[in-house]
Formats: sequence, C-alpha cells, structure tokens
Amino acid sequence: MTKKNFKRTTVTAALPYANGGVHIGHLAGVYVPADIYVRYLRLKKQEVVFVGGSDEHGVPITLRARQEGITPQDVLDRYHQMIKDSFEQFGISFDIYSRTTSKTHHQFAADFFRKLYDEGKLIEKTNKQYYDEEVQAFLTDRDIIGECPYCHKEAYGNQCENGCGRDLSPEELINPKSRRSSSTPVLRDTKNWYLPLNEYQDWLKEWILENHKEWRSNVYGQCRSWLDMDLQPRAMTRDLDWGIPVPVEGAEGKVLYVWFDAPIGYISNTKELCERDPERWGSWQKWWQDEDTRLIHFIGKDNIVFHCIIFPVMMKAHGQYIMPDNVPANEFLNLEDDKISTSKNWAVWLHEYLTDLPGKQDVLRYVLTANAPETKDNNFTWKDFQDRNNNELVAVYGNFVNRALQLTKKYWAGIVPACGELTDTDRATLEEFKDVKSKVENLLEEFKFRDAQKEAMNLARIGNRYITECEPWKVWKTDPKRVETILYISLQLVANLAIAFEPFLPFSSSRLRGMLNIDHFDWDQLGQTDILKPGHQLAEPALLFEKIEDDVIDLQLKKLEEAKKANEAANYKAPEVKPTIDFSEFEKLDIRVGRVKNCEKVKKANKLLKFTLDDGSGTDRTIVSGIAKYYAPEELIGRDVLFIANLAPRKMMGIESQGMILSAENYDGDLSVTTLLKEVKPGSQVK
Repeated sequence: MTKKNFKRTTVTAALPYANGGVHIGHLAGVYVPADIYVRYLRLKKQEVVFVGGSDEHGVPITLRARQEGITPQDVLDRYHQMIKDSFEQFGISFDIYSRTTSKTHHQFAADFFRKLYDEGKLIEKTNKQYYDEEVQAFLTDRDIIGECPYCHKEAYGNQCENGCGRDLSPEELINPKSRRSSSTPVLRDTKNWYLPLNEYQDWLKEWILENHKEWRSNVYGQCRSWLDMDLQPRAMTRDLDWGIPVPVEGAEGKVLYVWFDAPIGYISNTKELCERDPERWGSWQKWWQDEDTRLIHFIGKDNIVFHCIIFPVMMKAHGQYIMPDNVPANEFLNLEDDKISTSKNWAVWLHEYLTDLPGKQDVLRYVLTANAPETKDNNFTWKDFQDRNNNELVAVYGNFVNRALQLTKKYWAGIVPACGELTDTDRATLEEFKDVKSKVENLLEEFKFRDAQKEAMNLARIGNRYITECEPWKVWKTDPKRVETILYISLQLVANLAIAFEPFLPFSSSRLRGMLNIDHFDWDQLGQTDILKPGHQLAEPALLFEKIEDDVIDLQLKKLEEAKKANEAANYKAPEVKPTIDFSEFEKLDIRVGRVKNCEKVKKANKLLKFTLDDGSGTDRTIVSGIAKYYAPEELIGRDVLFIANLAPRKMMGIESQGMILSAENYDGDLSVTTLLKEVKPGSQVK
C-alpha cells in the first residue's frame, strides 16, 4: 500500500478518567510518546494539533463520589484541574486540554448520537438488567457484588478481582447483592440503543487487516482476534444518572455510554479550540473530516478495541469522518515488579513526583521512554531510575556538554572557534553522526521512541569519545590551532544534541539552547556540522543534570512500602476459626504469666531469642522463641508475658526450651508478644 502524503496531522491522547491522578503507567503508555511525536512534528514545521482532555462520565466517577460522600461534579473539578496542571508542569504540550462535561461536548455528542438514530444506524433492544428496588435504580456491573461461581470468592458483576480474575457478567454471580443498599437486586426489562458492529465486520477486516498491516503487532493482533470472532451489537446507552442524557424521546433515565461519549471528546475539544482561535486553527472540520489530514490515536493496550473497532464504526456510520491512520498503543508498565494498581495506591503519581523531585521532569521522561512498553509489558524501578540518571544523563550527556562548553570557555572565552584542517579522527567523528537525522527521524515515524532516544544519546557517546581521544588539554600546549578544530566539532555535536533531544527532553534542550545562546533550532539542522558559526558568543555553561543520591530513592521506596502496608491493612481478613473443640481440650493447656528477667539473642540463629522467665516457682524457666526479627532483647526485659507452661521441652540450637511464649500475628506477618493490662504476679494462670 502506497503511503499517502498528508497536509496535516491530528494527534489524540487517551482521555484520563477524572477520578484520580495520572501515574507513570499512563505517562509511559500514552502521554510521553504522544508528546514526543507532536514535538517532533512541530520541529519539522508540520501542521499538527494535539488534543487531550478529561473523561468525566462513566461508572468510576460515580463510585468515587459515592465513596467520598460528594457529588460527581465535586470529584471532577478536583481531579480535572490536578491532571491538567500536572500535564502542563510535566511538559505534555497539548494544544487544548478540555473536558467532557463542557457544554460544547454535551451538545456535540448528543448531536452525533441523534444523527445515527435519525438515520437508522442504531438498533433498539430490550434486555434484563439488575434493578435495586430500595434506591430505585438500575445497577451497573460494578454496583453488584456476589460470590464468584468459579473460585467462590467475593467478586464484582464484571470481574473477580479478589480471586481467579475471570471476566464475569452479573447474572453469573451467586447470591448477588447491591453495593448501593446491600439488598438483593431483581432483574427488570430495560431498553437501550445498540451500535450494530456486526454490520461493519467485513469493512473492518479490509480496512485494518488488509490496509494497515504496518500497525504494531500488539494492535494488529488484538484487532485480528476480535475480527476473527463474530462481532455483536454493542449498547451505546446506559441506565445511569450521570452522563449525557440520551437525546431521544422515551429515554428518560438513560445516558450515552461513556465509550460512545468519550472519543467524541477528541472532536468536540478540537471544535472548542478552533472556535477559541479560528484564525490560527481554522475550522474543526479540516482536522477531522478532510482526507488530507492524518489521524493518530495514542492509547494503552486496554483501549485498543474502542479506538480500532467501536470508534471507527461510529465515524463510519456517521459518514463524514476520516479514519485513524495509526493507533500506536503501548503495553503496560509495571512498578517494582508488581502491576500498577490505583485502588491499592501502588503507583508513582505525577503530581507527587513533581513535588518530590522538582525540576526533574526530563529525568522521568527519559527513563519512561528508555523503558517504554512498546512491544511487551515493561518494568519501572527506582534503582533503574537512579542508574539511568547518574550513568546516562549525568555521566554521558551532561558530561559531554559540560566538557565541551567548559573547554571553550577556558581556551576561547566562550566563543565558537573556527574549524581548521581536519584529521582522520575528525573525519571519522563527523562521518559517525552525519546520518543521525535520518536514523532518529525514521524511528520516530515508525513510533519507535525508545530506539530513537538511544540514537540521540549516541551523539553524546560519540562526543565524549572524541574529546577523550583528542585530549585538547594536552594539545593546547603544543598546537592551539588544533584545539580550535576539536572544540568546533565538539560544539557542533552539542548543538545537534539540543535538536535531537528536543522532542524527548524539552526542559533540558531549552536550558542547553540558553547556554548556546540560541533561541531556536529547526529539525532540518540536525546532522549538520556548521550549526554554530565561528565567532558566536556562548552563554555561561552550567550542569545540565545532577546526580540523584540514595536518600532520594530510599524515600520513594519507603512511600511505596507504606502504601503496600496500608493496603494490606485495609484489606486484611482474619484467618478462619479453627475447628471447634471441647472445653476440656482447652483446659489441658496451662497458660501462665511470666516476668522476663533476661533476654538475649541465640548465637548463630538470626530468628531466635532466649528468655529467662520468673514463672512464680522460685526457679528460673528458659524458653526459646523465634521473634528476634520483631524485638530487640532489651525491649522485653521486665515485661510480663504469657506462656504455655506444660508443653513438652524441646531443644533448639542446643538450648532446652521449657514452653512457648504466646504472640499474635498481624496481617503483615509481624509478631506481637502478648502482655497484660495490669500487673499480675508471675505464675498466675490464664483462665
């Protein structure tokens, strides 16, 4: 298939739900690659619009509002602003970041639906859905809990998250209950409108499977798996009280399905932008309905079906819209070898990162791009974050820039020298980076951002090697003219770095341009060896990056550990009670009070403590207990503890233990020695 030359590009980034912050998984999967691509197109002086916004309808919003006892709008106003601010501070350069609760969007989405309805492109179906008679409302899948029919653990109406992880339907649950009232829901008939995906299956197969074989394998493969099955009509309306009302008579109490409404937000937000500044942006139609416009969706893999199947069918049914030319969806990013979970707070939140590590936006952008989950799930660790900053950004990129600028300041007062006669080393270096533009450009055009960033960093490696080989600090003493050439070539490499890294690290590139005393570079200058002219005065050099110390990383790891403990505590369920025994069995245990006279660690045994107890008999009792991990010996001396006095003695590490000290095991495995509320004589029995 011949590649078309487009006049302009519309780039969209998935609309985040406004019920929480943005985390590194979102950034790596969607927003950083989208921003890199848009910045690259702008550097090439291509016409492009970058559209984003908050998704403010759907079940997650209502659940969050209900949990906090506030209105959905309260939730939205808080998180929309937080997300918008975080994106701006992080350098995600949207041309517009709006919201799906705007008047423009509500009207646009309603009109879109109404056109499909009026032209008979939707079908009306009645089916049964669970209804809560106490709150007098139909229930969403997440509003229903019950017993999973497969693993018999508590599950939601759409998935068994606490057990086997299977996708479910509410009707499969055993003993379903409403989360809104705890009552048993009943099945009632309800009418909704469906998009007949089955009628577009042949068109989808040709459009995707035949005409877009260049799409990423994960996107193409997931589309193929869907299209190998028989597509079924999908409901475009829901029985909810939060969302855009269905603009059809007799549809009271129903709203547009969030996955009908949300992608239309890309279009309505573009409309809002164009109406705000028509002179600059023109009409919204040219960005969405002109065949000379290329449409690119940046999403995560969980949204592939919506952007490659459902939304295109909606636009095809409408009849006036262009189709996406590419949908470069990423896989998932894990965190410290565990799946990122917003409900468990196992995440690195962007707004917290910006507070904890101010001025280090580019470090995170660099690491997330280096670990981009482009073809498979990848992993973020704080140790890797530190290593990449210290060993790559500081030791390679920053080091080369600083060497080149400081040497120029030292030997030529910060003025770009002229290039003299070239040596074989000079020619080899110039040859090595002459193809950088085509290499980076081709990789960016193929949405291979991780490899493109590697090529950019390779310029710094070339520069460091060149300066080390040439040793200008030595040559200066014997051949100052030679040093002019060395510095000239080094400075051209620095300028190339500022251009090559502009899409990836915009804040650092801006600072570097400041040091080079240059306002702006064009993408076409990348690869050139005469960007900085002889006689050009450079500004004062400064460190481009700084080393990140262990204490900074330790603080972030501690936050994650605290989040994990808090989640474990919140979800702790006591172990099941052991089988019932007769009281006579309990009476066989002789539980007594002992006062700890001495306590010490057992040599060569990390887990064991040796207790010397006053058990009231007049003779000291020795007990060995495996709690050294949880207590320092001196903490326990003088304490009254409970112990079983009539257990048969047994030897541990050569010490005869005469009983067992009782401890309670916490949810996280931590042991707590049992003590008393008031003083009791040693030897007293527990009854």
